[in-house]
Amino acid sequence: MSLRVNNLRLPVELPEARLLSAIAQRLGVQTDDIESWRILRKSLDARARRDLQFVYSVVVRLADEKSSAQQHSNSEVSPYQAGEFNDPPAGKRILAERPVVVGSGPAGLLAAYYLALRGFRPLILERGRPVKERVPAIRSFDRGGPHDPENNYLFGEGGAGCFSDGKLTCRMSGPDVDWVLESFVRCGGKPSITYEHRPHLGSNRLPLLCRNFRREIERHGGEYRFGCRMEGIDLADGRIRGLQTSGGYLNATHVVLGIGHSARDTYEMLHRTGIPMEPKAFQLGLRIEQPQAQVNCWKYGREEYLDLLGAADYSLVSKGQRDVYTFCMCAGGVVIPSVSEPEMFCSNGMSNSRHDTPFANSGVMITLQPEEFGSRHPLAGVELQRRFEATAFALGNRDYLAPIQAARDFLQQRAPCSADRLPSSYERGTRPADLSQVLPPVVIEAIRKGLPVFDRRWKGEFLKDATLTGPEMRGSSPVRIARDRETRQTPGFDGLYPVGEGAGYAGGIVSAAVDGLRSAREIVREFSPLAQDAAVSSPL
Repeated sequence: MSLRVNNLRLPVELPEARLLSAIAQRLGVQTDDIESWRILRKSLDARARRDLQFVYSVVVRLADEKSSAQQHSNSEVSPYQAGEFNDPPAGKRILAERPVVVGSGPAGLLAAYYLALRGFRPLILERGRPVKERVPAIRSFDRGGPHDPENNYLFGEGGAGCFSDGKLTCRMSGPDVDWVLESFVRCGGKPSITYEHRPHLGSNRLPLLCRNFRREIERHGGEYRFGCRMEGIDLADGRIRGLQTSGGYLNATHVVLGIGHSARDTYEMLHRTGIPMEPKAFQLGLRIEQPQAQVNCWKYGREEYLDLLGAADYSLVSKGQRDVYTFCMCAGGVVIPSVSEPEMFCSNGMSNSRHDTPFANSGVMITLQPEEFGSRHPLAGVELQRRFEATAFALGNRDYLAPIQAARDFLQQRAPCSADRLPSSYERGTRPADLSQVLPPVVIEAIRKGLPVFDRRWKGEFLKDATLTGPEMRGSSPVRIARDRETRQTPGFDGLYPVGEGAGYAGGIVSAAVDGLRSAREIVREFSPLAQDAAVSSPL
């Protein structure tokens, strides 16, 4: 019998190997009585700044089963039975065509990976370029080069997730989440991501993981087609029968639609086709940036904690008529552009695994509801994003510079000085601007109420030397594509499986990956793989 032991605490300065003796003490046994153990969960308790502790939950197997049973009365020790991953046998129906996955972001990637492992040899369509070509294109843009609408921070192998910091925090739990995290480990992620409370891969490691996933998918018979944009859906009698793409027509009966939250031209095509969709609440706001040393000083009450733990992070919420909250906090990170269309500007943040820049940045966000978009049109949220991103582009000298303003000036509604040289990690450059122009008034008002609350909690240290850039509009999708809860297909479009953030059913790398996995599993449950010697889909 296995036991789950909760609330084991170790000061952060002690080695993790000390956990074994802590487990034995909690269970009232000798260390030799412990047959095996592993960490289920690890988090940091930072409430006492001078006494930071790691808090663990572990699963333990004792050599003496009778001894195990005696521990059940302890409130922090309970029997443990791991949930079983749902990996159904393949169905009986034969697929006429191999499944097509549109988009290689987290949702499409894990859907394709599962289908490949099960022998379905998926075809992955990606409008952008592979990571080997994506990285130099992004570097060129950051240094002042032109914007490529098909090869940028948002489009290309790995999708927006490939350059969005690599946070794997997820409110979900269970076997599907475990399978996704273990898949990341198999493809190059560090093993600790399976149990850390706030696992982080780092933007420098994600491209390698995406490449490793691709190699595994191809090794199992899958195929990638880069520079191939889906441009239309061919429907007959309520069923998908093919796709129009920039590379030609594809026979396709089952399509996993993982387009991401920034494929606005694809949203428009889907709406024209009659795909049922609706506007969805989404996050928007500004990105705040401070010296990382300032954050470290606030969170760590002892100097040695920085060497032990690295750059400190934070998470803040201001409750009120409209909640304001920090989002995607990047310790030791950089502000980056989140731009998919020409002549628009949007900000985001990322950090490498080392968290080694002198800057900390985070989104300061609110959630805007569909009734606040100004229209009932399904794409009203997209048009709202475009309107303010175009304003930000103009404020950035029409050259993708980041509009920037000192946080104190923003709060006091002081016009920025054009001669200001405010510090920022945004590589392409910044331009002083009045940021009240880059968001709807209701959002600006909420942020102006929320920031002073954050500052009071930090006793005046949160806004000192802080700057704001914006807008930040890509925290989540403003659109939800309809799908049936059981079949996971769009009603009236049999064979179409909308998944992930772009479909409006996820918010982050892990939840998007799980969503893609679950739709791929429904294909496996119903069908058997296309025979190995059967013809594969190809452009006509």
